[in-house]
This record gives sequence, C-alpha cells and structure tokens, in this order.
Amino acid sequence: MTSLTGALVRGAAAGAAGTTALNAVTYLDMAVRGRPSSSTPEETVETMADKTHVEIPGPDDTRQNRVQGLGPLMGIVTGVGMGALAAALVRGRTVPLPALSALVGGGAMVGSNLPMSGLGITDPRSWSATSWVSDVVPHVAYGAVTAALLRALVT
Repeated sequence: MTSLTGALVRGAAAGAAGTTALNAVTYLDMAVRGRPSSSTPEETVETMADKTHVEIPGPDDTRQNRVQGLGPLMGIVTGVGMGALAAALVRGRTVPLPALSALVGGGAMVGSNLPMSGLGITDPRSWSATSWVSDVVPHVAYGAVTAALLRALVT
C-alpha cells in the first residue's frame, strides 16, 4: 500500500495532469467557437479580496494583471488539490474507473463552482445548455485523466 504522503504527491501529479486536460479542452472550445474566456475566475479573486479585506497591490494595470494571474491559479490549486484529496480517499481501494472519473470530475466541478455561487458571482441554475456543456465537458476530461493516473499511480 502506498504511504499517505506518497499518495498525496502522486494524486497532486494526477490532478495537475487532469488540470492540463481541462485547460486544453477549454482552450480548444474557445478556439473552435471563438468564444471569450470566462471572467468568473477574476471576479472570484476580486470578491474574495473585498470580503477578506485583502488588498491586491499595484497601480490599476499592475493590479489587474495580478488578478488575471490569480484567477487561473485558483483553478490549478483546485485541480491539484482535488487530485491529492482523491488519492487519499482511494488509497488501497479499487474503485471502478468510470465511478472514479465521475467522482473526481464532479468534485472538481463542485469545488470550482460552489465558491463562485456562494459569492454570488454565478448561478448555475440560470445557465444555458451551452454554458453547462462548456463547464461539464472540460471537467469530464479532468476526471478521466486524473482518475486514470490515480489508478496507475495510487491504487
């Protein structure tokens, strides 16, 4: 059986690979459909900074550049963290790949959307079918890649 520390490290690596898959699918969708990137990550950074009374330093342009960098970094942290958490949960267990993929992909989707919903930035109940597809498909890719690597590296 893999040690907990080893599982967490391997899970984080699996989550990083899954995050790369999620980003690749998202950017491919943007390129194919010509759609803009989502502003919700930056809005989340701004809202969290306001609510916690944390100042993002710099003059206007520099500050905005920091916000634009912090938004995607939050997504990376979510993806890597979900991989590590999943590894800790499945360590030493055999979970069917489709179930693990759905659990990991769904967990990442909830982990990214729940804070934004809680902060009032977005309301998934109001999303169009196209918006749902734009969110679900990359998370399916995340779940599949992360789960496959978790199975190979951790269980």
